[in-house]
Amino acid sequence: MQQKPQIVLNTCPDEKTAREIASLLVERQLAACVNIIPAIESVYHWQGKVEFATEYLLIIKTQSDCYTELENTIQALHPYELPEVVAVPIEAGLPAYLDWINNNTK
Repeated sequence: MQQKPQIVLNTCPDEKTAREIASLLVERQLAACVNIIPAIESVYHWQGKVEFATEYLLIIKTQSDCYTELENTIQALHPYELPEVVAVPIEAGLPAYLDWINNNTK
C-alpha cells in the first residue's frame, strides 16, 4: 500500500489519558506528532440524551499504513465505550513536512 499522510482526530476525557495515548502512539511510531488541545467543549447525543463534556482533542499526524494499528491502540487504551477515531486524508501540504510524517512512522 502506498503511504498517504493523514490526520486522525481523537477526543479524551482528561489530560492523563490524552498524554498516555499520544506518548504511546509516538513511541510506537504510529504517529509522527500528536497535538493535545485542552479544554474543548463537546456537545453530543448519547443514549437518548444531549450531553456536554469538557475533553482533550488529539490531532494525530500519521500515514495510512499505520491507521489500523493506531485505531486498535487507541481502542485498547481509551476509557470511552465508543471513542472518536476519525481519519482525514491530507490532500496537500509542505512536501518536506509530509516526508517527515512518513519518515517518522512505520
